[in-house]
Amino acid sequence: MTSAPTDRTPDRQPEARLRADAERNRDLILAAARRLFATEGLGVSMASVAREAGVGKATLSRRFATREELINAVFADRMDAYAGAVAEALADPDPWDGFTGFIQAVCAMQAADRGFADVLTMSFPAARTLEARRMESYNAFLDLIARARSTGHLREDFVPEDLVILQMANAGVIAAAGDSAPDTWRRLVGHMIRSYAAPGAPIPAVPEAPAPRALFRAMVRLARTGPSSA
Repeated sequence: MTSAPTDRTPDRQPEARLRADAERNRDLILAAARRLFATEGLGVSMASVAREAGVGKATLSRRFATREELINAVFADRMDAYAGAVAEALADPDPWDGFTGFIQAVCAMQAADRGFADVLTMSFPAARTLEARRMESYNAFLDLIARARSTGHLREDFVPEDLVILQMANAGVIAAAGDSAPDTWRRLVGHMIRSYAAPGAPIPAVPEAPAPRALFRAMVRLARTGPSSA
């Protein structure tokens, strides 16, 4: 007498294990990429990500065929936070406070994650979800500029490209200062907000400059490693 087939048949168990292994590998890869991108930037090789995750390069390629796919997956939540920062700024009853708060918040996001600092200054056409979120945030930023300008506090000659320029400069300062002078970016942002302000606008206090010794250590490290690997 043969027994009736059940859901726990031998041929289904390997399939379930394969799915579980694939999901585990994907999680390992994403976690490894987040760690490496956050500390070393987007210049990290796919091979380094595979080693950090403890998987083979073939496994990495099966989960993420291109670097853009990996970047899209890693930074999806960061771009959501970026879009949220714009929405929060637009909701501020004081448009100028909303504008300056957004500038500070975005630059803080860059400082917290070196990879995201790179993402904000690059374009990844193949990463469609990330780029769609970026465009949504850009359009909201245009509204934020218009609201801040209507108060008379934002200079008339401020243009959206100025934010990109600031993000590029901030990414460079973050990379160059490193752990030696990690808050240097705050000084840069403070001065930049002053440059955006129209005469008579209320301006947040500019943070103190880094200690000379800390800045010197950063300069020595930069001289040793070179700008491209800072």
